[in-house]
Amino acid sequence: MQLRQLRYVLEVYQRGNHISSAAEALNTSQPGISKQIRQLELELGFDIFERTRNRIVGVTAAGLEVISNAERIFREVNNIQKISDDYSEEKGGRLTIATTHTFARYVLPNVIRNFFQQQPSVQIGLLQGNPTEVGEHVKEGRADIGVSTEAQKSFLGLVRLPILTIKRSVIAPKDHPITKVEKITLEELAKYPLIGHDSFRSGGWTILDTFEKAGIKPLMPFAGIDSDVGKTYVSIGLGIAITASIAFDPERDNNLVVRDVSHLFPSSTAYVMFRKSSYLRKIEIDFMTKLSPKLTRQRIRAMREETVSSHSDDAD
Repeated sequence: MQLRQLRYVLEVYQRGNHISSAAEALNTSQPGISKQIRQLELELGFDIFERTRNRIVGVTAAGLEVISNAERIFREVNNIQKISDDYSEEKGGRLTIATTHTFARYVLPNVIRNFFQQQPSVQIGLLQGNPTEVGEHVKEGRADIGVSTEAQKSFLGLVRLPILTIKRSVIAPKDHPITKVEKITLEELAKYPLIGHDSFRSGGWTILDTFEKAGIKPLMPFAGIDSDVGKTYVSIGLGIAITASIAFDPERDNNLVVRDVSHLFPSSTAYVMFRKSSYLRKIEIDFMTKLSPKLTRQRIRAMREETVSSHSDDAD
């Protein structure tokens, strides 16, 4: 059994069982991939892929087990490479961060700027998505760390450290009646069309849950959009938006008015997350310390060790 063979298996599986796509991605030949996978299957004594007339049409039950283990193997191989990079004399490296639109737009720019002042040779890549997608990116190793609010599902393989409390505000045009109300209530907000986030974002379900618990059903002509798009619809008079307070920029949004409604809607917690099984490089730790003054190198390492130890105890 060779790592190359397992890599071929993973690539074919991840490419929808298309050998041609896998060969192109790996810069090799289709016959070469087919031959290596066949040799691995003969060595193991069972088929990894289901075939019809020599064409792969699916994955066997045993094959899924092989793929699951192969994914873990390559995550560990990646950890070993991270250790090598971390202790080499060469500066630089690449840091991939999964995050939501709001954090990419309003929180991370200053953090990345400060990080680059100390680590100018590091390349940073951003993967954007909703909080659940952020968790998936980190869990599957597509991102080194993630920054987002709560997801709609839990990820047992991730360590989460709180970095920020997100409060809610209502944003409206300057001449909108809601801006003149002395004390804003849910009933008052429900009088006007509401521009809403999608239900996969913590703001979306928090807002809807709050109205539902109060027995109020607001009119929502638009949903499934991020804060910036929501402000665009607000600015042309199609409604008001309840969004994260950090998403209001006084300079750019000077045609809008913001009012605090944190007394109506519960706050959300933003987290930085990483895989508990991953090796934390210096650049990852340095970046995380810039997300919150409460995050120190010692605290990050301690929380990781505590989580890994707890996980090991649970497995006994």
